[in-house]
Parts: sequence; C-alpha cells; structure tokens
Amino acid sequence: MRQSGLEGQKKLKHYICGIVNPKIHQMKTLQDFNFSNKKAIIRVDFNVPLDENFTVTDATRIEAAKPTIAKILQDGGSVILMSHLGRPKGVEAQYSLRHILGTVEAVLGVPVKFAANCIGAEAEQAAANLQPGEVLLLENLRFHAEEEAGDLSFAKALAQLGDIYVNDAFGTAHRAHASTTIIAQFFPAHKCFGALLAKEIDSLNRVLNAAVKPVTAVLGGSKVSSKITVIENILDKVDHMIIGGGMTFTFIKALGGTVGNSICEDDKLELALDILRWAKEKNVQIHIPVDVVAANAFANDAQTQLIDVMHIPAGWQGLDAGPKSLANFKEVILASKTILWNGPLGVFEMESFANGTIELGNYIAEATANGAFSLVGGGDSVSAVKQFGLEHKMSYVSTGGGAMLEMLEGRILPGIAAILD
Repeated sequence: MRQSGLEGQKKLKHYICGIVNPKIHQMKTLQDFNFSNKKAIIRVDFNVPLDENFTVTDATRIEAAKPTIAKILQDGGSVILMSHLGRPKGVEAQYSLRHILGTVEAVLGVPVKFAANCIGAEAEQAAANLQPGEVLLLENLRFHAEEEAGDLSFAKALAQLGDIYVNDAFGTAHRAHASTTIIAQFFPAHKCFGALLAKEIDSLNRVLNAAVKPVTAVLGGSKVSSKITVIENILDKVDHMIIGGGMTFTFIKALGGTVGNSICEDDKLELALDILRWAKEKNVQIHIPVDVVAANAFANDAQTQLIDVMHIPAGWQGLDAGPKSLANFKEVILASKTILWNGPLGVFEMESFANGTIELGNYIAEATANGAFSLVGGGDSVSAVKQFGLEHKMSYVSTGGGAMLEMLEGRILPGIAAILD
C-alpha cells in the first residue's frame, strides 16, 4: 500500500495548492534538482529516543530521511545534515548528536563525518572539505538559543554551508525556527521539499481533500478542547467521525448520561452538543461508544466491569471501548475508503484497557488491505500501531504529531510556507 517518497514528490505538485496555499501554482521538489557536485544542507528530524547508555532505541525518523539522502548521493552530491535532539539548555553532552552517529551510518550504509558545532570555523571547514558522495552531520542545533529564536544571523551562518536547502523535517515544520523556516530565504531559487515531507503532505491531502469516499475520522484522546479545532476543520471533509477515548465522556454527560469518575470537561458540555448539531447539519454521522470497560481505579489491576456508557456509577471510570461499540466501529471502518486515525480508544498503555485500540487498529488494517487509504498520526496513535505491530499495515504513519495536528486544524505551517515563498 505504501508509495515511495519520490513518487509522493511527483504527486505533491498537484496536491499542495489545496492544502497550503491555493494561490501557489509552482513549487520545488527533489525532482527539480540535479545535485551533482552540489552540497545539500538538509533539515532532518533526528530527535530520536536514547536509552541510559545513549543508544538509539527507535531509528524510525532516521530511516524516514534515507530516501532524500540517497537521491542526493546518487546524483553525485554531498549531504550536510542538521537536526535538534531533545531540549538542551545550552551545550549539554547528553544531547549531543554524536550519540546517534553510529546509527545514522548504519541506516545510510555510508560513513558519516561529524562536526562538533553546527556553525563557526569547524562546521565551515568540514562543509568545504566535503566531497561528492559524502555525508556530514552537524552538532545539535539547539545548543544555540538562536535556533528556536529564529535568529537571522544564525540562519545565515547555517545557509552558507550548502548550495541547496532541503526541508525534510515534518516533525518541526510547525515551528518558525532558524533551520526550519528562516534559512529558506537565503536560497530563493535553490530550496525544495524532501521526500519525507512530500509524503506527509501528500498523505494529509488524501484525507483533507479526499476524492475517495466514504471518509472516516477516528478521534481519540482525553480532551475535546485539544481536538476542537481539528473537528471544526474536518467536519466538512468527512462522512463519519468516531469519537473515542476520554473525549467520550464529555459528550455522554452533555447528552444526559452519568459518567462516574471518568475524565470529563464540564466546561465543554455545550461545545459537545454544538459539535453534534454541526455534524447533523453537515450530514456527518458521529459514532460514540455505547458501552465501556469501566474500572474502580486508574490501574491495570483494578476491578473492571462492562457498563452501558450512559450509566457509569460513582466510583467507576470508563477506560476502554466495549464490544458493542467495537462492533459498531468495525462496520463503519470496513465500509470506509479513506481513514484518518488520531488518538486511541482507551488507555492502551495498560494491558487491561488496550483491547479497544488493538481491535480498532485491526479493523483499519483490514480496510487498508481491502484498498482503503489509512493515515495514522498523533503521538499516541503512532505509539499504539508500533506497539501492537500494526505500523506496516497502514497506508501511512505520520512522523510529526504536533505538525500533523496543526495541518488538520487548517493552519499553514511556517516550514512549508518558507519553501513555497
């Protein structure tokens, strides 16, 4: 089901206008450049998890950048990689990108040089000495406060290292930082999207401007308030919306149900009713759990019972979707041709309350195998598909939680706008 990043690049020109800026008619992708004898400075998102021994525990983000890097090297160009890692306050050894150097080499299959600073004499010399086919990794951008401040001089210092700027960091595209946004102005005719960023935009477009219906959005998570802008933006674009997770109980209480100790936003009850009304006006079918697995404590070993979602007694809290709910959701999912999944159905981190999320993932995987397009995004959903071995059964799993959420909200991401400018 997966398309290659470079195929996504080709399609992106036809899609980008509908998502980011309808006035844009031309944009640059990797396919617009021959990188022979050129130094490409690429903003990647190598903010990967490390264990106590500073070993990379999940190289997904590094692997995701490989198609872009490989294309440039195959052209006979050289690559300068820049990224952040963690949230350092100044220079902190635990956040050095030197820790990930071996993993980057293993994923790319080539030696990778390292510069102990991302700007200054050492970085400039390392970049100047770079030969075609070689890769250079710069030290953590966030060792400099100017990165997050979007400092112009810092961006200029980074820009002078390369000939062509490539943004392939979707996970940071919603931040107007020096390396993600400001730097682009120094490459007015020599900047483009990388293959990963192309796939992200392409996948989101396939949901937000879906030509293949019916379209179903599954929205989970704890709070309606955190998803309200997403709901407002996509109600015009979907046929079905499945509400799950903690959000369920704000809707249930608004509808007159009792929610016991379940998480609930009492100040959002009217908003929940408004959402239901808007959906009805737009002919969107909202699907809310009808039964839940409730527990007498927020703990994996708590006592549990299956309860009608409208009648959760005091002292009990809903922590997962029940079998009747799942049967309803399965019917909707298997009839869908385009599916967005953002947020789990329950507290899947606890084995006792993981079934709903696992079953939902299985339904989406089955629909995908039958020809539907499925996009999974948001930190918890991505964690769930990885944890339960479903990642490769989805059409696309987004690499950027916050960035994807902002695009679903209809915002123009500064990192994307900078390439189009």
